[in-house]
Amino acid sequence: MKMQAKRVLCLLLAVLLLCGCTPGGTPENSAALESSGAVAESGEPAVAAGTEQALAQIRALGESPDDNYRVWYEVFLYSFCDSDGDGIGDLRGLISRLDYLQELGIGGLWLMPIHPIGEEGRKGTLGSPYAIRDYRAVNPDMGTVDDLRHLVDAIHDRGMKCIIDVVYNHTSPDSVLAAEHPEFFLRDEQGRPTRKVADWWDIVDLDYSNRDLWRYQIDTLKQWAAIVDGFRCDVASAVPVEFWRQARDEVETVRPGCIWLAESVHGAHVLAMRRMGAYCATDTEVQSVFDLTYDYDVWPFYEGVLTGKVSLREYADILTYQELTYPGSYVKARYLENHDTPRAASWMRDDTQLDNWVAFLYFQRGTVMLYSGMEYAPKERVDFFENQSNYGDMQRDMQLDLRRLKELKQTLPITGGYWLEERDGLLLGHYEGPEGKALGVFDLCGQGAADVAVELPDGDYSNRLGGSVTVKNGRLAFDGKPVVI
Repeated sequence: MKMQAKRVLCLLLAVLLLCGCTPGGTPENSAALESSGAVAESGEPAVAAGTEQALAQIRALGESPDDNYRVWYEVFLYSFCDSDGDGIGDLRGLISRLDYLQELGIGGLWLMPIHPIGEEGRKGTLGSPYAIRDYRAVNPDMGTVDDLRHLVDAIHDRGMKCIIDVVYNHTSPDSVLAAEHPEFFLRDEQGRPTRKVADWWDIVDLDYSNRDLWRYQIDTLKQWAAIVDGFRCDVASAVPVEFWRQARDEVETVRPGCIWLAESVHGAHVLAMRRMGAYCATDTEVQSVFDLTYDYDVWPFYEGVLTGKVSLREYADILTYQELTYPGSYVKARYLENHDTPRAASWMRDDTQLDNWVAFLYFQRGTVMLYSGMEYAPKERVDFFENQSNYGDMQRDMQLDLRRLKELKQTLPITGGYWLEERDGLLLGHYEGPEGKALGVFDLCGQGAADVAVELPDGDYSNRLGGSVTVKNGRLAFDGKPVVI
């Protein structure tokens, strides 16, 4: 009955969209659930004017129809905001910055690991947050479980979502699991705990051939799902897809509509693991279980365009191929940087090129992922093994631009076809479907002003990003700044 109701409501939404509704956004709050001593769930912005009632009912049934419009902000708590003067960012400090993030157009927060960090093999002063000692505890430097509950409540009060990092491929060598369940770990020929990636020396890999490990991990997910809205799953490709499928089914009983974001991996990593006989799932395999998957399948082409090793045409072609490879409902997590990569601004030759890439980031089909501090265009990469600030390298303030881009994203006609092409050295993005059409023109290679052929009648057009542009003799006069019509 519940699934039938969802189908009816989704059909209603589709009909309303086909009638020409324009996306917009209205935050809402929701009642808390009491489960395992924790609170929990909130609504999300609507995606189409005139459909608020239908969407509210869909949300009540656990549906989230607007992943393509949401903007996520990745938070490394240690370097975000310190509430108690000990020099380390914490959960209560983040609460004090929620209004700022809401004004930035953020629809969801992804908290990098909040659990205690191992001591054995520790990297740097703080250690890697991905070398977890205890999956079921909160790092005392960051606060308490009650602090997390208060934070999530405050996030929900602002109509946003909260997901936490889960690192299920490995633990620290001195983890609670290593002490209590040594049988859960991968072993080398001498019977010692080991790992598949050599330079991850501060961790040991888990062995998912042991079904008791599955039970422990899923129970842990259910514990946290009573508090947060979902999970970003680290190196998800290295953990069996069937584990994630079972976890998702069971977590749904605690958190209907739980959000699942997979850090899928580069194709080269998949190949390397398979060459050594280790399990590693492709992006399309992972996508079959998760709501959102990383963009690492095309990341080498992004880097290649920026370094001149890949042509803009090749980049456009691979993005269009990606669009035609996945199911129509797929949602990619789109980003220009994250904690594992260089800062995007460090790749760019000037501010205008960065503006074009950021505008394209928001224009693409998929959810937007911002890393802490990106709104200030930093060039220096933060070492998260040390206590370095994500806001220590403020090059320029892009907050107003990001707010405008969020408004743009909410109005893109994403339900139809989406494809990209290179013309005259520029990247053209196209949306076309029942909701309407949209054209984006972006100078991703920093070539500057140019005239580009477009399929538009001659005339003046409003640029959704500011100002206007002119089409004459079938060519758009492009001045170097991003254009969306």
